[in-house]
Amino acid sequence: MRFLIAGAGPAGTLLACYLAGRGHQVAVYERRQDPRGLNEAEGRSINLGLSARGVRALGGIGLMDRIWPLTVPMRGRVVHVPGGPTTFHPYGTRDDEILYSVLRRDLVALLIDHAAAQPGVSFHFGHRVVELDREAPAVQVVEEATGESARVTADVVVGADGAFSAVRTQLHRGVRADHHQEFLDWGYKELTIPAADDGSARVRLEALHVWPGGDGLIVAHPNRDNSLTATLFLPYEGPGGFAEITDPEAFFAERFPDALPFMPDLAKEYADNPVAHLVSIRTSPWHDAGRVVLIGDACHAVYPFYGQGMNSSLEDCLVLDQCLGAHPGDPERAFAEFQRARRPHTDVLDELSRQNFVELRERLRSPLHHARRQADLLLARMFPGRWLPLYTMISHTTMPYADALAKARRQDALLRWAAVTAAGATALVAMRKLVRKGH
Repeated sequence: MRFLIAGAGPAGTLLACYLAGRGHQVAVYERRQDPRGLNEAEGRSINLGLSARGVRALGGIGLMDRIWPLTVPMRGRVVHVPGGPTTFHPYGTRDDEILYSVLRRDLVALLIDHAAAQPGVSFHFGHRVVELDREAPAVQVVEEATGESARVTADVVVGADGAFSAVRTQLHRGVRADHHQEFLDWGYKELTIPAADDGSARVRLEALHVWPGGDGLIVAHPNRDNSLTATLFLPYEGPGGFAEITDPEAFFAERFPDALPFMPDLAKEYADNPVAHLVSIRTSPWHDAGRVVLIGDACHAVYPFYGQGMNSSLEDCLVLDQCLGAHPGDPERAFAEFQRARRPHTDVLDELSRQNFVELRERLRSPLHHARRQADLLLARMFPGRWLPLYTMISHTTMPYADALAKARRQDALLRWAAVTAAGATALVAMRKLVRKGH
């Protein structure tokens, strides 16, 4: 079959690899330029946290041996609190329960190299998809450099073109489609913690660094050159919001004083780098009559606070490949099965990502939250394989998201029951002692 993929991000390029492995012809159209030809400044890229789901999906095309050297292990979170010591919170109870920081640009460039080397795969950069003909199926593409337009036909069109997908917009035109798009009233700005003058890391490298604050948040991922990519999250409006900051160094001195010394280029970067949006999307349908299908952010964009957006998109490729393998020659059935298999779990991921936003902002500073997390880790050590913290299930296993949440809720109920039972037993012992004294 001839597949046309709109979007050469992580999901689109990984799917091209899987499709080529099944002998399909694949043409990938991307409005941006080929990242392999850009220098570091032009190809500026956010970091991604690669977890078990992404590792399994990338391992399915035999690429992990080439990806590992591009990553930096993150063994836990280092939490910075103004005026207090930093604390390290391990991600899990085992040495392999860690995440891996990788630059999006590096990952995508490697995937493009791998896909382009497969027979029947072609890439067309600088071409924007502007229209979809569901019936043909076909797309109208415009070459960004010249403005020339062309109609391209295929047997299947795949929308891997992100949260603001043109394919999804056209797919839903004139049909009974559900679409919920929500912008968070916070935005983000990318900053840098460069390596020290001697080339060493200014902070512990193999960790995710977090500066929590109820009305502000910094998250920093490590890079191979001993720098960290820091992301500043703030409300758009109001006191301390992006709209009211006129002196970023003064703002940091007040709100994130212990982060300021690590950012010598703060003023310039703050002025040069734009504020980006945070958007969540739930939508349906994901496919049409075996001719069009959506994957990744095009059908389930989530806020980035659980670090699962890319991992779930990569997992889409693996599941879609399995569905195509289970229903050879019947893409309509395969696409329907793909949506049934994935949508309940990506909806849960949306909720979890919202909840983790609150955790990163506020709960990381809470002694009660820390004690609850320590209890979770202790129980996981006492009952290995039977008791699993929610974060472990989401980030360090490939258990479907909804199944993980259901198991976590059962464990929480058991923990509450145990706490009530223990309290009742303690009260009964105390009453017995009082009764004995009374006699």
